Amino acid sequence: MADELKRRAVHASGAGLVALYLLAAQFDLGLTWDRFQLLMGLLAVGTIALEFLRLYVGLELSLYDSLTREYEQNQFAGYGYYMLSMTVAVLFFEPRVALPAMLMLAIGDPISGTVSDDSLKFVKGPRVLVTMFVVSALIAAPFLHETPLAVVAAAIGATVADGVKLRIGDYIVDDNLTIPIYAGLLATLVLEFGPV
Repeated sequence: MADELKRRAVHASGAGLVALYLLAAQFDLGLTWDRFQLLMGLLAVGTIALEFLRLYVGLELSLYDSLTREYEQNQFAGYGYYMLSMTVAVLFFEPRVALPAMLMLAIGDPISGTVSDDSLKFVKGPRVLVTMFVVSALIAAPFLHETPLAVVAAAIGATVADGVKLRIGDYIVDDNLTIPIYAGLLATLVLEFGPV
């Protein structure tokens, strides 16, 4: 249980990246969106390098105890998917979409995890789905308030990514990879093609 709480705390710490960008923008500290994209790209490359060292070189750090679960010992870990998906969001979506999509992963996913029964169902229970939707909508609202349908679309994307397992062959796609991408994609589609 303590390890799970540590993992959730690490998960939530990703909100600090969004806070960094927003504070830097608020106080005009020179962290432009282009520079933030570069920072996220560097963090993603660093994460991939850490995973390469862990999986193929045998690097063992106590940090991995907080970042990985037992079933991830011999495969690319969830924290790697986490950084990759946040970076994809920053690279491919505009800030008002990317930032809440990142927060849905950093904050929404651990909150929905606290109400989950940790069963291996294909679709999570209604309580988890409703929790993820409400938290995601609350996160998206300050960024997308001018387009309420985009708020709903982003929340639906995050909820589907979190609540419905995506299986490709024998492989279950980690929701750390899909939450920001689904949320960002659906919000972008509404912003581009939805009613004005």
